[in-house]
Amino acid sequence: MRLLLIQPPVEDFYDTDIRLQPIGLCYLKGAVQKYLPEVEVIIRDFHKGIGNKLAGRRTLPVPHELKYLKEYYPVPDKSPFSTFFEYFHFGASYEDIAKEVQSLNPDLIGISSLFSPYYREALKTADAIKEVLDVPILMGGSHVSACPELMLSHKNVDFIIRGEGEKPIYEFLREFQNEKKYSSVASLGWKENGKLHLNPIGENFSLKELPPPDLSSLSKEHYLFEGKPMRFIITSRSCPHRCSFCSVHTTFGTKYRRNTVEGVLNEIKESYQLGYRVFDFEDDNLTFFRPEMKQLCEELIRSFPKKDVQFVAMNGISYISLDSELLVLMKEAGFTNLNLALVSSDKLVRETTKRPHTVEKYLQIVQEGFALGFQITSYQILGLPMETLDSMIQTLQFNATQPVLMGASLFYLTPNSPIASGFSERNEADIFLARLTSMAISSEHFEREDIYSLFIITRILNFFKSAPVSKGETLSLSETLTLLETAGVRSQIGIRLFQKLLEEKILYASTSKNLISLDRFRYSVFERVFSELKTITTLSGGSINLDGLFSEKNRISILSSISKHSSKNSNQFCKFLTDC
Repeated sequence: MRLLLIQPPVEDFYDTDIRLQPIGLCYLKGAVQKYLPEVEVIIRDFHKGIGNKLAGRRTLPVPHELKYLKEYYPVPDKSPFSTFFEYFHFGASYEDIAKEVQSLNPDLIGISSLFSPYYREALKTADAIKEVLDVPILMGGSHVSACPELMLSHKNVDFIIRGEGEKPIYEFLREFQNEKKYSSVASLGWKENGKLHLNPIGENFSLKELPPPDLSSLSKEHYLFEGKPMRFIITSRSCPHRCSFCSVHTTFGTKYRRNTVEGVLNEIKESYQLGYRVFDFEDDNLTFFRPEMKQLCEELIRSFPKKDVQFVAMNGISYISLDSELLVLMKEAGFTNLNLALVSSDKLVRETTKRPHTVEKYLQIVQEGFALGFQITSYQILGLPMETLDSMIQTLQFNATQPVLMGASLFYLTPNSPIASGFSERNEADIFLARLTSMAISSEHFEREDIYSLFIITRILNFFKSAPVSKGETLSLSETLTLLETAGVRSQIGIRLFQKLLEEKILYASTSKNLISLDRFRYSVFERVFSELKTITTLSGGSINLDGLFSEKNRISILSSISKHSSKNSNQFCKFLTDC
């Protein structure tokens, strides 16, 4: 028997391809080959392409549900403050997918539907396959767990699996090949005479029973981090926290489980022998069990004395479970980045969203992490329904004074997350809009223009944070602009647009022909953020003095300084616009 497992393409304004290695499918392949070795399992990542051919992207018309975004993403902006513009299909075409599947001629196909806004792509993949091949299709993934009836009711979906998939797919394959008593398979959804059946969700294998994920179907060259082959590592499942905006428990349940240190270490060593040099820990809570994490770091230090490996955790680390000793061990082991989820500096917001985190702990980890040389990215959620504009501005200002790159996560309502229970029943279009780019959730506390403006202001702040101001040094805004002037033409565009923002109270996008005003950007929000912000701390630890930015005297001085820069570089700037 041949089982084909598929990761479908993605359609959106942007793509995070480095974050979409199909590790879940690799776990399924490993489990099936351990417990049913007679079944041949093939994985195809059609988000990446077909075979050794990377698919790239092609432009699509913006879907009618997202047409309202044209006013927010009107032109291709070449500035460092840019947001989005075109809508793309990332991955192989549905026609090419159908041809490839037909050539493989599988007996059963499993399609992953991980993210709710991209469920249509999973269904389109099923439709394209059924056009050329009459083969049963099974779907699984986080979105299937959140919206099982929606997926199983589709005409070209024959089975679904809710929750974790390794044990259910093993039990399903046994029935599929033999007596087909599907009612006995826990976590399975199936159809009989047009009626949908959802079996109760059952227990998965323990992590100790699971073999490591089998990545043999994937090309290392397709998953690179800073030019080096990268693979995902998962040491645990679920999360002990209960943050209301998170849906992790829908798939992984509420029981937090961790693999053994020995098991994780062996997996990393074996992958190192295969040529992988970067390992991205994708746990939902990597460091909750600190003793085990410290032991793992100590083993990594001993196992890789050449320091030719790099460890990251792009899915984020809960700073509440870090301490000084663990930070030192992580740095020595080869961790280079800290991705932290601040969410909000407002205590009331943290309590409302059930986050057991404190600002004091956050500051400790940022200060110690920066001193150790970590590159720190800190994420704020913009647009939580219960949060006020004042509160979001407070968090933005707070993080502007820390030596962190600021990540803005625009809130979207994940189906079946705890916070979703406070909303009316979500329909199919609402699920499609559950994406960062849509800015779809409204609130009595703020408008879409406010969230859009804060998103861009985060980019403006990061623009200044990129200035190479030495640790312990404080520069005026004019002096900082002189430094940024040497960073290239794109930086010079940023300087010019910032000048016009101060001068005209209008933010412009920079296109290949001219400047276009972004009418949905609210200068009043920008002024509130910057007027109350005394300093910006750069990524290098220096300070930019903003005191009195909006006083007439300082404003004239800054505008004069910027004008001098613009005039000096006007020829190079114009050439850049012409070449774009």
